[in-house]
Amino acid sequence: MSYNEEREGYETKDGGLIRINGDDRVRIDIYDGDERVKGGHTRDTINYDTNTGSGRIDSHNADKSEKSSTDTQCYLTTACMRHMNENFDDNCEELTILRWFRDEFVSTDDIKHYYNTAPVVVDAINENENNDEIFNYIYENVVQACVNAIKKGDYNFAYSRYKDSILTLEEEFARPKLEKRLVKVLKNNI
Repeated sequence: MSYNEEREGYETKDGGLIRINGDDRVRIDIYDGDERVKGGHTRDTINYDTNTGSGRIDSHNADKSEKSSTDTQCYLTTACMRHMNENFDDNCEELTILRWFRDEFVSTDDIKHYYNTAPVVVDAINENENNDEIFNYIYENVVQACVNAIKKGDYNFAYSRYKDSILTLEEEFARPKLEKRLVKVLKNNI
């Protein structure tokens, strides 16, 4: 890769481009094709705040008829991102399998609960000094365990591990954070 001043980014061998902006709040645009030509490229954009661990990964195809967006506040995604580092891909095998499992087997109530709880869990873990260790633990003991079980067709184990992890992480990380917020609100209203 070499830097192309005119395109303001790093040009790939096949004519794509990688553009990186920001310090604490990083935006990485990855173009497959010439970004200057309307409809002539696909794009993946990663917006990530290194201080909070929050962000989004947005993608679209050349004619923008297919778009996707993933919130990095999902602790399973964050665990994968931290574990895989620069090799992370939002469409990695682990997340693809977990999304399929979620869509096919996880109840609507459990999904809703996860998406309400996960951002609080991610925030609380990010406040810990050993957050990388915690996310690696989640990757190895939840993500990998569920993916291996799903591959073997052991959907009951995967569902149980997934649900137990939500409750355990919520109890350990989200509940204390939510209780602190509640105490603060009550003190301000007294």
